[in-house]
Parts: sequence; C-alpha cells; structure tokens
Amino acid sequence: MKRWFALLITLIMLPLAAAFCEETRLEPIELVPDYVTWLLEVAGEEVGYREEAHGYTKYGEWAGDPYAQWCAEFLCWCVDQVDQQHGTHLLGRVYPLYSGQNTGRSWFITEGRYIVRKGEVDGWGYEWLKGKQQFIRSGDYIPQPGDYIFFTWTSGTDTDHVALVEYCTRNESGQVQIHVIEGNNPVGVSRNVYPLSNTQILGYGTVHDLIDITMRFGNSGEKVRQLQSSLSYLGYLDSKYITGAYGNATADAVRSFQLSHGLKGNAVANMNTQLRLQEEVEKKQDTDPLTWTVVDEEDENPSKSLP
Repeated sequence: MKRWFALLITLIMLPLAAAFCEETRLEPIELVPDYVTWLLEVAGEEVGYREEAHGYTKYGEWAGDPYAQWCAEFLCWCVDQVDQQHGTHLLGRVYPLYSGQNTGRSWFITEGRYIVRKGEVDGWGYEWLKGKQQFIRSGDYIPQPGDYIFFTWTSGTDTDHVALVEYCTRNESGQVQIHVIEGNNPVGVSRNVYPLSNTQILGYGTVHDLIDITMRFGNSGEKVRQLQSSLSYLGYLDSKYITGAYGNATADAVRSFQLSHGLKGNAVANMNTQLRLQEEVEKKQDTDPLTWTVVDEEDENPSKSLP
C-alpha cells in the first residue's frame, strides 16, 4: 500500500516539477537572417556525429588536418555547406575561416562584431552596447541565434573552445540559459546548455553590429574605418586616411575633435568622444541636403500603388 501511495505522489509531482522548471524561449532582439536559419539546420543535422579512431573527423579533413581539435573546423565546415547549398558567401565575410586558437575571436574583433562578456578587449579598450552610455557588464548581452560563443577552460584570456548559439531561454528563477550546437566536446557533435553567467565564457562573435569599442593608436578594423568616416565627414580628417588603420593622422584628428568640444585631448576614441562625435554627425546630417531622403509620392501614400 505504501509503495502504491508513493508511486501516486510521484506521478502527481512530476508535472508540477516540470512546470516549475519550465523555461521560456527568448525572442531574438534582431531579425534572424535566412542564412542563420540555414546554418542552424546544417549544424543540427550533424548532431550525433562522433570522431573516429585517433580523433579523425571529416571536419578536420575538410580543413586540412584530419586529426585536429575540431570545434572551429566543425563550424567552418557548416558555414561552407550553407555557401554550397544556397550560393551565399558567408565564409570569410560573415563568419571566419580559421582553426587557430584565438584567430576566430581576433577576426570578429577586426570586423567590429565581438562582444566581450566583461572587462576590456585586449589591445583595444572597454565596450558599450549601441544606444547605451555605460560599459558592458557581465550579463548585459544575451547572445542571438547564429552568434559564436568563445570559451576558456582556464582563467586566462585565450580561447579554448567555440560553439554556435541556437537560442536562449529564461527559467523560473530568471536565469538565462544559452543553448548551443558544438563539436569536439568531448568527442562528438552535440547540443549543450550553458548559463549566461558561466565565467568560462570570454565573449561572442555576433551576427549583427551591436557594439562600440574604445579605440587607440595601432588598432585596425571596421570600427576604426567607421570612426575615420565620421571624422572625415565633419572635416577633421582627409578622406585618403579612411583606411581602417588608426595611425598618426587619425590620432591627430581625434585629438583635434576632442579639444574643440571640451574633451580631454588624449587621442583615444573613448566612449565620451565617440558619443559626442555621433551627436555632431547626426546634427550635421539634419541640415545637410545631401543626406535628405527623397520620398516618392507613392511611397508616402502606399494606398495609391494598390490595384
């Protein structure tokens, strides 16, 4: 009798426990491009694949080393499959082609699409989310479908692992969980879940341009090019120096802009400098006829174009 009673209690409690542990799937903050959907489909179809003797994988063979540690090779292979199947050109443009330890993260930094979990980016400085006026703190960014997530297995800053973000959920206690597809953890392709608070997460290579970063002499990449374009538009930098490399001309232009707007003239494009620069660009655009949008009469009144 006691056994049946215990079984009855268990059957009653199981649905309650499931409801209590239920997680809500978070909607992406940005539109998910078709190519991300395709990439997740390709990666999902590989779940269950396991490496063969001596660590051999088809992903490593595709990348040129059949016995490589293959978390990055797996992702690159998946992106290449999307390119082949859909005629896209993602590899090397939206996602990096790489196998080295820090190469993928460095590629995203250069592209201006790397979000650090907390702290500063080595060789650059602190980051802030677009539209915000405070530096990134742990948990401020919830990764989006298609993002890469970089891990360290030690307390250092070198990347030891990379995975593909599938989606995120929030549980009853408010904790965000990151659902990923990954290779080489430990010997196969699998789905896994990591808490957003996981201290082994270094940062994210993002699909969308969502971040701004402190820049200084010696930096190079897309964010530097954007900075130079703004300085040139305001007349502080000759257009020939829009190269993506933060050299002497860019440093002088940043210092000149800072001093003319009551900022510390240290030639470092920090958050205050960039926010003020953006403000001045927008102010000029509001009065610049070259930036005005020509609106067609039908565009202004869509009903006129309906049959």
